[in-house]
Amino acid sequence: MKKVDYIIVGCGLAGVSFCEELRTHEKSFVVFDDQSQQSSVVAAGLYNPVVLKRFTGVWKADEQLDMAEAFYASLEKLLGVQLDYKLPVYRRFASIEEQNDWFNASDKPALTNFLSSTLIKNKNAAIDAPYGFGEVHDTGRIDTAKLLKHYKLLLKTINSYSQETFDYSLMSIQEDQVCYKNINAKYIVFAEGFGMVNNPFFKILPLNVAKGEVLTIKAPDLKMKFILKSSVFVVPELDDCYSVGATYNWEDKTQNITEDAKNELLNKLKSVITCDYEVVNQVAGIRPTVKDRRPLVGTHSEHKNVAILNGLGTRGVMIGPYVAKQLYQHLERGGLLDAEVDIKRF
Repeated sequence: MKKVDYIIVGCGLAGVSFCEELRTHEKSFVVFDDQSQQSSVVAAGLYNPVVLKRFTGVWKADEQLDMAEAFYASLEKLLGVQLDYKLPVYRRFASIEEQNDWFNASDKPALTNFLSSTLIKNKNAAIDAPYGFGEVHDTGRIDTAKLLKHYKLLLKTINSYSQETFDYSLMSIQEDQVCYKNINAKYIVFAEGFGMVNNPFFKILPLNVAKGEVLTIKAPDLKMKFILKSSVFVVPELDDCYSVGATYNWEDKTQNITEDAKNELLNKLKSVITCDYEVVNQVAGIRPTVKDRRPLVGTHSEHKNVAILNGLGTRGVMIGPYVAKQLYQHLERGGLLDAEVDIKRF
C-alpha cells in the first residue's frame, strides 16, 4: 500500500497550482489525470486585471497578480522553459464614447494603476482602429499548453502522475484517510474542471459549462507586439502566428471544433485586421464557470478530507495560484477561506 499526503484528481491550471503548493511544503502526492479537460487551452493563458467589456477591476487583482508573477517565475526556473510573455493589452475603441468611458474609468482609484490615461493612436496599417487604443498595464500571456506538457513530464519523473480516469466507485473514505486502489492519502482534492458534473461528492454545486473555441492564424504582415482586445482577442504567438478567440456556447457540451465557431471568429476578425492571413489551427474546450464568477473552493460537508478546487473560469492563470494557496492553508492550518470562493455560499 502506497501512502501519500494527497491525491489530486485533474491536472489543469487548478491541479498544477495546488501541486505546487504541495511541492513547496514538501508534501507527497499523486495526480490522476485522463487529459480530458481542455479549458486551459481555450483560455489562451491571458492575465489581465481589468474586465474590458465594462471597464471594471478584477476581484482581488493586486493580490492575484503579485502571487501569479512569483508563481510562474518559479515554474519557469523549475521546468527550464519560458512560460510568461509580458505583453500590454490594447483595448480597441469603437467610438468617441468608448474613449470617454475609458478615461472616466482610469480615474477610479481601483483602476488608475492598470489603465493608461494616454490615448494610443494606431500606427499599424494592418489594424483597423480609427479611434485608437487604451493600454492596460500588468498584462501578458502564460503559455498554458507548454506549462501543462512540461509539468506532467516532471510529475512522471517523480512518480507522481497516473494517466487514467478516476473511478469514484473504488474510493473509500475514513475519518483520517482516503483510500483509492493501492493508495492511502490524508486528503483528496478534486480539480477536474467540468468533469465535476459527474463527481458524486460535488455534482450538486452550480457549475456552468461554456464551450469555447479558439483559432490560430498565421499573419506575416500583422507584426503586432501587443494583445489586441476588440470584439475578439488577438494574441501574439511565435512565428507570425496569433490566437483569435474565443467563442461562448452554453448548449454544446462536446469538445469538437465547429464550422459555426470558426465563421463567427473570422467575421469578427475581419472588422479588426486588414492584412491577409491563413487559419492554421482550431481548438475547442469546455470552461468550468460559476454564476457569480468566483471559483469553487472548500471541503465536503460531511468529509473534511475531501476537497474541491474548481470553477476558475476564463482567468485561471491569475486566480489559480491564489485559491490554491487558500485551500492549502485551509486544509493544513485551518485557515479561513474567502467567503466569496468558499462552497458554503451555496
